[in-house]
Amino acid sequence: MDTIYNIQTGQDFLSASLRTFRYQYQNIEIYRRFVDYLHVNPEEVDELVKIPFLPIEMFKNHQIIDKNVKADLFFQSSGTTQMNLSKHYIADEKMYKESIYRSFAQFVGKPEDYIFLGLLPSYLERQNSSLIYMVDFLMEKSAKPENGYFLYNHEDLFKLLNKLGNKKAILFGVSFALLDFLDYCDSNAKTLKFSDSLTVIETGGMKGRKEEMTKDELLKILQKGFKTGKIYSEYSMTELLSQAYSLGNNEYQCPNWMKIMIRNAEDPFNYEKEGRTGAINIIDLANIHSCAFIATQDLGKIVGDKFQVLGRIDHSDIRGCSLLVS
Repeated sequence: MDTIYNIQTGQDFLSASLRTFRYQYQNIEIYRRFVDYLHVNPEEVDELVKIPFLPIEMFKNHQIIDKNVKADLFFQSSGTTQMNLSKHYIADEKMYKESIYRSFAQFVGKPEDYIFLGLLPSYLERQNSSLIYMVDFLMEKSAKPENGYFLYNHEDLFKLLNKLGNKKAILFGVSFALLDFLDYCDSNAKTLKFSDSLTVIETGGMKGRKEEMTKDELLKILQKGFKTGKIYSEYSMTELLSQAYSLGNNEYQCPNWMKIMIRNAEDPFNYEKEGRTGAINIIDLANIHSCAFIATQDLGKIVGDKFQVLGRIDHSDIRGCSLLVS
């Protein structure tokens, strides 16, 4: 089988998706049972819209894993100890690392060229975070002495940002923590120096810590506070091995082995046309050993060759990496 990273055309993607669907139907018990429950004949699935998408909630109650592999590593969604959390078992770390590297390099740049800073307190304070794993990997590839994480030590982060000069740096931050840092700067009359070499990548997530605001409002506040126009966003989740990136305007791009489809929120086998809001389905072909076809609880729409994330379906749980309502 050709590697998913060789996908170039729509036909390449369709062929790889159908092969993955048939493999997962045969080898992932929960997915096979789900497809059978829907009375879908795998032999009749010949286009993307006929593929059943597994509800993301299934990761909370089932171990979704290829029967032919062993998985010692797993990622776990955020939440309280009382919540039933999703677990995503990872059988092929090499595949995941290659997905991280290629996605980042395609949309942002080569990791080796950047200093990586993490302002991710809610993720550092728990175990088995896929986001921390990703940033750890990027730091490893970067190997810059300035790389590091910051919990609530805002003074240290402020000093480092003002010392970077022309060094290219990425600050990964959860939304509420980025805003907390800017509040600290304001309340202590600290002014960040203008730095065109700094890129901020927000990963979403207010977690009840800040008043809700639109994505546009958030980006404007971050641009003003960090004195850079490079405010990007990253979209992924515990149940995926790939990432989409927005380089502004809440418009995300997928790597070639990942695709967003917008389903009708009331009828999961009907899909919305470009520009119409619906629920987000994700094909992530890096998920070869779990499930590549995920029906999320996020709302969005297709805009040209990009997509927007517009919030959450009513009554669904708030996920740690979900994005703000726009």
